[in-house]
Amino acid sequence: MVKFALGIEYDGRFYHGWQKQKEVPSIQSSLEYALSTIANEPITVCCAGRTDAGVHAIGQVAHFETNVQRSADAWLFGINTKLPEDIAVHWVVPVMNDFHARFSAISRSYRYIIYNNHIRPALLKNNITYFSRPLDDKKMERAGQCLLGENDFTSFQTSQCQSHSPRRNMTYLRIIRHGRYLVTDIKANAFVYRMVRNIIGSLMEVGCGNKPEYWIRDLLMLRQRILAGPTAPAEGLYLTEVKYPSHFSLPRSSIELLFMI
Repeated sequence: MVKFALGIEYDGRFYHGWQKQKEVPSIQSSLEYALSTIANEPITVCCAGRTDAGVHAIGQVAHFETNVQRSADAWLFGINTKLPEDIAVHWVVPVMNDFHARFSAISRSYRYIIYNNHIRPALLKNNITYFSRPLDDKKMERAGQCLLGENDFTSFQTSQCQSHSPRRNMTYLRIIRHGRYLVTDIKANAFVYRMVRNIIGSLMEVGCGNKPEYWIRDLLMLRQRILAGPTAPAEGLYLTEVKYPSHFSLPRSSIELLFMI
């Protein structure tokens, strides 16, 4: 039995998230179909983070095991011939038996992109979030700094979340305006279900003036999801990188194409 890791990019618009489900398209089912077809045997994949419906990825990582003997390049080019155009595998590498795409990961990074202008966009409208009222990126970033460190993120955890604990360690949050675009980068050891989108939705409430900056700190302490802002749309969210210990020697994802920011 040989184990391989994969680096995957996808446009999540037409999928019901990563996880395989009955009678609806998913990233996992598409990838498993491609792998199983190439291998001529059933193959199951496990990913680093199960993205929600409509969420995109540039740096998703998964692994699979197989008895089929093929080179990494043969897997790479073969898989991509069987995948739909909105899913691509960028690298395949053999890994040690103790590697696990989910449990070996030490951090995940997401990017959220908002098009902030009084006129809606015509291009990229399905891959960004549009918000017409002016947003103050400086206020949003200042308000978000209280989320750094290990905290209980119950206020930003969707009720359907199945995680055993709402505690996560967020190590980075930055918001930068590039003209009409607001770009938020968030990094943590892991995220509870819809945590990034719930944080962004609350920060947007601060950015448009509906709430003061200290409101985010209060939400964190109150631990009540009902008090927080709405969940931000899926279209603007990208899983950009999953980081692993260096001894696994996995390729790093690249986000240069994500609006060159």
